[in-house]
Amino acid sequence: MSTLYANRAVRSRLIEFLGGDTLAHATAVYISRTDGYDFNLDQALPASELGRLLAEEADIARSLADSASFLFHLDMEYVNFDSPAEAYLDPWRTFDLQEPVVRVIETLLLEWGIRPLHVITGQGHHFVWRIARDGELAGRLARLCPAPELLEACEERVPAEMAGAVNREAHAVFATISLLMEYVAHRIKAASEPLVPFPVEITAVHVGPYATSQREIISVDVSEYGDPLHTRRVRMPFTHYLKPWVTGLARRLGVEDEIPACYAIPLHEIDIRQAIKVRQVEEDVIDLASRACVRIPEQSQGTMHLWQEYLSSPLRRFHEYFYSARHDSKECWNETYDRTPVEALPPCARHIVTWPNDLLLKPAGIQLVTRCLLADGWHPRHIAGFIRSKFENPEFNWGVNWNAYVPAIRADFYTRLFAGLHATGLDALVDLNCTSTREKGFCFPPAQTGCELESTRQKLQSQCTS
Repeated sequence: MSTLYANRAVRSRLIEFLGGDTLAHATAVYISRTDGYDFNLDQALPASELGRLLAEEADIARSLADSASFLFHLDMEYVNFDSPAEAYLDPWRTFDLQEPVVRVIETLLLEWGIRPLHVITGQGHHFVWRIARDGELAGRLARLCPAPELLEACEERVPAEMAGAVNREAHAVFATISLLMEYVAHRIKAASEPLVPFPVEITAVHVGPYATSQREIISVDVSEYGDPLHTRRVRMPFTHYLKPWVTGLARRLGVEDEIPACYAIPLHEIDIRQAIKVRQVEEDVIDLASRACVRIPEQSQGTMHLWQEYLSSPLRRFHEYFYSARHDSKECWNETYDRTPVEALPPCARHIVTWPNDLLLKPAGIQLVTRCLLADGWHPRHIAGFIRSKFENPEFNWGVNWNAYVPAIRADFYTRLFAGLHATGLDALVDLNCTSTREKGFCFPPAQTGCELESTRQKLQSQCTS
């Protein structure tokens, strides 16, 4: 076992992050390996088995699900679609580019009165906090669950040993937290986009090249809120960061020996440039563990302020409109969604819905389809229902294990996200054109004579001004 994982202070910090003073009192529902491994609930371990993963020198995550609290997790990272190892090969530039967005996040959270645990990873930043499970705010969140008709599907997928902590109320609260974190992402995007030389996107949405001639973004990644609570995890501080090697990225690009090993660490009494140095040296990480608590802070009061602001926001009004409709029942799909006249869609969107695997699993694919159907006057919840009907069609041989996830929730989340950006005016539609679509990789041969997205863009713009 490495010196790091054998160290007493490091082990104490890991137990703190699991929610207890001892492993026997940890409140995390489970632990598992993290990036690069297909998530499998059968391989999730109780927190008491931490020693097993430490002995395997694993990179380790804990569940978002918790028996005593509801966790809030905000993930922000640099993504480069042309040079996917850029964050690891040049961390100085990568993290310098993120600093304006980090300052926006810290300012917003402070205005609400939220003081999170701040952790840096290989590509970016995590901000984590919690609220009491039995508190007033948790009760309010449970009562505002946006789609109670989907809770049963969540419950059906929870293993029996987790059902006590990951129950119907927990799924209901998590569904409402999804709305709240979408609002947080809106605020971050609006405030930070003027400060960086390329887009700040909510989730990893493909873009065209910008000033650097590369397709790069800062991703405010709230995609975890598009799946049921029990399937989502957060990386633990003071553990190995192995993603570029475990995923095979370093090997595919031939840079295995060029990426320095590093650890996820809290940003405690050091700035980001110091942290980049510290996270690469095991002795310095151990020293940091001896003086940096990583217990997830309880922030119910500040989160209540955030909640109250969200309730009076334009995004809240859009969410009410979104959930004013329901998906058509599955029994009717052959008469409704399956009969959608896709030939009326622009060729790029028509290709995506005709060959959805894996184009509809990519945020940019759902974004394009959502924009086109909104322009044709569809209610956004029915766009989600249409996308759900694709997810649930076995003819497309999905690689996603829909027995673990809930396709209706995934479809709702992404459709709601992109329709909400349009409804609130945050989507300026500057990339809704053939050139940008081609640069993103979402224009498909053969080329169509007269194919263009200008009419779609004009329709959507007229909706904003009407």
